[in-house]
Amino acid sequence: MSGHSKWHKIRHTKGAVDAKRGRVFTKLIKEITVAARIGGGDLDGNPRLRSAVDAARAANMPSDNIKRAIQKGTGELPGTQIEEVTYEGYGPGGVAIYVQAMTDNKNRTLPEIRHLFGKYGGNLGEQNSVAWMFEKKGYLVVDKGQLTEDELMEIVLEAGGEDLRDDGESYEVLTAPESYHRVREALERRKVPIATVEGQKARSLLNMMEALEDQEDVQHAYANFDIADEEIDRQAS
Repeated sequence: MSGHSKWHKIRHTKGAVDAKRGRVFTKLIKEITVAARIGGGDLDGNPRLRSAVDAARAANMPSDNIKRAIQKGTGELPGTQIEEVTYEGYGPGGVAIYVQAMTDNKNRTLPEIRHLFGKYGGNLGEQNSVAWMFEKKGYLVVDKGQLTEDELMEIVLEAGGEDLRDDGESYEVLTAPESYHRVREALERRKVPIATVEGQKARSLLNMMEALEDQEDVQHAYANFDIADEEIDRQAS
């Protein structure tokens, strides 16, 4: 989703620490299981599952864990029923926040999310109160210096990408969700490295985003904020 590229940078910097936590695997297993339940267990025929498995492998999840998660999703193994839910509201400074979660107990998850919004000076809103501000997109970051902007744009558009943006230090590639892997593979074939990634109210907002991301049922938290680079650097250090 758009409007949160700087938050990607913070989460990438802290990723090495987060990857050591057991809840990272739990979130990935949930995504794999749900993706397999909805679209089947074939990675080639299920882009969402493929993305989830790629993320699990990047986090060094054992292959057996991935296989079992897929089998629970397809029904080959028994498993807990997991639901996808979304929460919307506002954080410090009136920033719109959109949360995607997966849970086996909505009666447990809702109060916990409401508590986190309130703890950092925000408030949970009604359904569709902020969702209209966010748009699902595939998102890739490419370091500058590999290709010219025109060369990179040609690769992206030919592979089905939608847009290329210059953020000063790197290029942001946007795609439709279903075109994400085609664009990524086109860049990889050209050996273009892809960056992996993603005032006082700013500190509270970033702390709130981190707390939401660390909540065990939250898969993703998005916000439409813009914060000075100096503040981003302080939080990422």
